[in-house]
Formats: sequence, structure tokens, C-alpha cells
Amino acid sequence: MVQELLVAIVAALCAGALYVAAGARVVKQYERGVLFRLGRVTGSVRQPGFNLVIPFADRLHKVNMQIVTLPVPAQEGITRDNVTVRVDAVVYFRVVDAVSALVKVEDYKFAVSQMAQTSLRSIIGKSDLDDLLSNREQLNQGLELMIDSPAVGWGVQVDRVEIKDVSLPDTMKRSMARQAEADRERRARIINADAEFQASKKLAEAAQQMASTPAALQLRLLQTIVAVAAEKNSTLVLPFPVELLRFLERAQPPAPNGAAGPGPTGRPDAVHPDGAVREDTAALRHPPG
Repeated sequence: MVQELLVAIVAALCAGALYVAAGARVVKQYERGVLFRLGRVTGSVRQPGFNLVIPFADRLHKVNMQIVTLPVPAQEGITRDNVTVRVDAVVYFRVVDAVSALVKVEDYKFAVSQMAQTSLRSIIGKSDLDDLLSNREQLNQGLELMIDSPAVGWGVQVDRVEIKDVSLPDTMKRSMARQAEADRERRARIINADAEFQASKKLAEAAQQMASTPAALQLRLLQTIVAVAAEKNSTLVLPFPVELLRFLERAQPPAPNGAAGPGPTGRPDAVHPDGAVREDTAALRHPPG
């Protein structure tokens, strides 16, 4: 009798252990458990840790509460200014209501993916090419709002949406490159013209200053000669201004009586055999001013 009682107790303990083992569930820290009892949601959301359910009657579904990174496949569309582009994006979202994510939508990840693709195509059609290339922050906010509005009813919250890349046709890339090159050339010409304008002002001021002091022009000429000679050129072109000839002519002392004096050009005049003094041929061709 005692032996039979011990066997029954051991059998009951084994059955209880099997029952507990069959109904034991462990929910991880980043998960939440939703309990379905005979097909209906029962009780509150199970928190992380050890949870016990009724075997064969309860089903515990675990929902990941981590942020999900969902890449949106590249969508091809036509912008508002009739340019064909290909845009891809990425969506960051997480589940905030585990019950709604399981009950109200069949597959919340697939639903968010399809909604993101649809919203991205809509954004492409409503935007200009310049907005897609330079005003992405505002487009990201609009895209996030379009995806988050229906996702709230699914127990999903969209944290952030980012447009990753905008692919353009090769013809459009070449056109934009030519436009950028033309714009840079325009700026370069404007800068050169402004530099020439400023340089002309300075040259005009320098010319006025040298006009009042003729010796400054001669000093500038000598500086130019020194700069040219420093290059070790085999040929040196030296400009000889006519004003310098006139200056030398005025500085020449008068010739004594009976001697051949210098002509207007600074060279001695030729004396004719009959005693008449004649001027140099070159001086007659080029009379002094």
C-alpha cells in the first residue's frame, strides 16, 4: 500500500513537472508577449522574464520591440519638372503596441514596407529635381508623416525616414555638368572683369601721378629693363621714347663758333664744302617738335 502511494506521488510530481515544462515561457528583455487563449487575447502584455501558460490552450506570441531598419527598394518616377529619377530610402520604426501589431495587421513589416514604397513614389511625383537633390530634410519629414499616419493604427511608430540616393539618367548628369561648368565660367569672367576694372583705376591713378613727374616714367622704364634682363634673354627690346630725345636735345650745351654743332637730333651737322652748314638728312625727314 505504501509502495503504491509512493509510486502515485512520484507519477504526480513527474506529471506536474511535465506540465510546468510545457507551459513555461521566457520573454527576452527586448520582447513583449501577447497571450492567446483559445484564440482570444487574454490578460495584459507579458513582460520580460519567466511566464507560465496553460499548455495546449494558450499561445504566447513574442513581439520584438527593437527599432527595425527597413530598406525601401529603389522607386522610379517622374518629378514635377518631368525628370525621370530613381530614389531609394530607409525607414526606422518600432512597435509600440504589441497587441495591435499582431491583431490589426497580418504582417506589420510588410505593411510598413509597402506603405513606404507608395509614399516614396508619391513624394517623387510632388517634388522638383532640385528639391530631391538639395532639400532632402523637408522631404524626409513629409515622407515620415505619410508613412506614420496609417502605421499608428497598427501599433507601429516611425522614428525616422531617410532618402539614401537619387539616381539620374546619364543625359541629365551631362546636362547638369555643363550647367555647372557654364556657371563657374560665368563667375570666373565676372571676377576677371572686376579685376581688370580695379586694375584700370589703379593704372589711371599711376598715369596721372607720372604725368606730374616725368622722371618717374624714366625710372619705371629702367625697372622694366631690369626685370626683362633678369630672364637671361638673348634679345633685349628697348623702347626709346621721343620725349627722351627732346629732353637730351634741350640739355645739350650750345656749340662754339665755327664748329659743327649738334643738329636737332643730337648728332653733329654736316658741313658743306662751300662753308654752308646743312642739317642731317634724318633731321630733315623728322623735324623736331
